[in-house]
Amino acid sequence: MRRALLLAAAVGGCARPATAPAVRFANAPAVDAVDDRRDVPRRPRARTVHVDLHHLDGYFGLVTRALDLPRSRRAQGVNALDEVPDSTWFTNRIGVRELSPDEIRRGPTVIGSPEPHKPWTIHSTKVGGVAVGFIITDARGEKFVLKFERPGFPEVETGADAIANRLLWAAGYNVPEDHVVYLREGDLVLASDAKIKDVYGNAYPLGRAELLRRLAPFDRAPDGRLRALASRMLDGAPLGGHPGMGVRPDDPNDRIPHELRRDLRGAYAFFSWLDLGDVKEDNTLDMYVADPADPARHYVKHYLIDFGKGLGATAMFSRDPRRGQQYVFDAPDLLASLATMGLAQRAWERRADPRLRGVGLFEAETYDPGAWKPDTPAYLPFRTADAYDKLWAARIISRFTRAQLRAAVDAARFSDPRAAAYVVDTLVARQRATVLHWLRRVSPLDRFELRRGWLCFDDLVIERGLAPVAGATRYRVMPHDAAGRPVGAPLVRRANATGRSCVGPLALGGGAERYTILRVDTERLDYRSATFVHVARGAEATAARAVVDGEPRVIGIFRP
Repeated sequence: MRRALLLAAAVGGCARPATAPAVRFANAPAVDAVDDRRDVPRRPRARTVHVDLHHLDGYFGLVTRALDLPRSRRAQGVNALDEVPDSTWFTNRIGVRELSPDEIRRGPTVIGSPEPHKPWTIHSTKVGGVAVGFIITDARGEKFVLKFERPGFPEVETGADAIANRLLWAAGYNVPEDHVVYLREGDLVLASDAKIKDVYGNAYPLGRAELLRRLAPFDRAPDGRLRALASRMLDGAPLGGHPGMGVRPDDPNDRIPHELRRDLRGAYAFFSWLDLGDVKEDNTLDMYVADPADPARHYVKHYLIDFGKGLGATAMFSRDPRRGQQYVFDAPDLLASLATMGLAQRAWERRADPRLRGVGLFEAETYDPGAWKPDTPAYLPFRTADAYDKLWAARIISRFTRAQLRAAVDAARFSDPRAAAYVVDTLVARQRATVLHWLRRVSPLDRFELRRGWLCFDDLVIERGLAPVAGATRYRVMPHDAAGRPVGAPLVRRANATGRSCVGPLALGGGAERYTILRVDTERLDYRSATFVHVARGAEATAARAVVDGEPRVIGIFRP
């Protein structure tokens, strides 16, 4: 059942205290879904993003923000268990339910690829973006955007899009239904009113000769076919990309400033993993959609789109190995280079082209999850993101198995099996680097559960086999009552080699609810982190009185 989002209030500071932070949670199940599909009877105004100004503003904002010395703010849109509930922005998938490799290979498929349903009728050219493309309908009458790759880079752009599309969907984001397709010129027919459209709103007739001229530069497969990406047109009316700062003022469901949304801030870790450097507001798209349960009602649904410049594609297209490690204009790096007279080697100078058909400048050797940069600092949620947001994303990234990653790569339909194998290996290597980096900066513990007075949890560093630290790891658990006073003595346990450890039996706080705050310290070598796990007995309301039911359960998690 969908519930309204409840936010736990932090009364005190977030520094690691001797006892327990002044954070308390309502004794209720954590919110699993946000009620942001309420009817919006009037369609919100469409936004137009002026890309050059958007990127320029990003550089200007980077300077002014630094001069302002802004106070770091924790993300909003987070439930009591430090997770992101389902909403029109994000739907928890991997880890919440079983996702088979076949399901990830299909991704957000609703109707399926248009490839078996030819011929395709061209209505107009695509407006916007760099890639050449057309608006088509297949033989079923379904509408798609057909986008072709840059000449000289066969399979790179379409492959990157298909892979990132599946992985972001599996993680929880809304993305279009994209398919890699093959076609011949004869599979395309022109509508009687087919048009060439430009960004200024002008339209001209599109004839067969012009169509063939536009298709001529593209690379062909060995059998002469063209390769493209077919992206199904999203349902509803487009409203343009969401603003990186603030909210849409005419969407009453949009209540959390976007620079404070964890699902947007945490996307940094997903984008760094997949090297999606083309981050800008017009690579997002809001759609005014009808409610499937009641078509008379409408709301806004939020999408991420256009992933063809990921997986090292931008660095390859531009022949610029800095991309993904520096901004296009990166003043600090420029000054550092001047100070060292260019003698100090930068990581990007060691990037090597794998020289495989369909693979961009995508590698793991020089990848630094904490230093990755998009093309420009224009997208504000990435600049406001903190280690807690990236930890949330890293925990999701850790759930992908090699078989699931291989399934996403299958969707790219690479013609060279070596390319598919290389991309899978690189995704796994970057996955491990991303997860380990952020687990070392906040807390490696996940999946807390109280069983008969014992607290059980996963240490993801050990459970995922990211580092051989089981023998050097111990956990110290100190219970506190609801007022933050210590209860009983701390318990210390060594880590289990499986990564799943339990500590107990634990003393509990008093009162009917037995509200208890468990401080869990993870200690190994020169590393230490604390996580506060709040537990209480569930209260069940009756007509006569409130009765306390069962043993305590986890009701909240706070990472200081």
